[in-house]
Amino acid sequence: MLQIQAFPNNPYQENTYIVFDESGDCAIVDPGMYTASEQNIVVNFIKQHNLKPVLSLNTHCHIDHVFGNKFIFEQYGLKPQFHEGEVPVLVAVPSYAPQMGFRYDVSPMPDTFLPETGTITLGKGTLELIFAPGHSPAHLCFYAREENFLVGGDVLFRGSIGRTDLPGGDFKTLIDNIEQKLFTLPDDCIVYPGHGEETTIGFEKEHNPFFI
Repeated sequence: MLQIQAFPNNPYQENTYIVFDESGDCAIVDPGMYTASEQNIVVNFIKQHNLKPVLSLNTHCHIDHVFGNKFIFEQYGLKPQFHEGEVPVLVAVPSYAPQMGFRYDVSPMPDTFLPETGTITLGKGTLELIFAPGHSPAHLCFYAREENFLVGGDVLFRGSIGRTDLPGGDFKTLIDNIEQKLFTLPDDCIVYPGHGEETTIGFEKEHNPFFI
């Protein structure tokens, strides 16, 4: 059974997730660690639970989700994996990070890109890929069907949706993807978003102001 642990990181309070199972293998999703203390909290959790990082995954490549990509590579030898359509987003980060007052350690590029559909094996578990652009040009969500939870990135939040005013964003595309791909998941599916507290698909169908 896959389990998940959240770590709010960096000034954007971005949720970094560790997904793991009883095999000990784990994936670090959206490494957003910015400070040494944030790095230590994640590393210590991995040590304390005897986990072995085998995957570094990005739902998308905005700065707040990739701050820790280089750290994870240096610590565990893992290059990030994401959809190839996010490359322009990642490549742009070094140009705007200083203007925003951020130190940014440049992320390595993937050896392997993720497709729009398919599965990722993690320990004895499986994560299904859901391609849901709109917030960013090639955003992926990771769905654990057996455990019925979604690592949703910045697509769907509790009572809100991802912003669409950044390069590669599109409001209609985002709304369509949420309705056609996320709202077809079970109502009790827990959504772990890129920011804020978790929610469920059913709660958002009923209460999210963008859909009622």
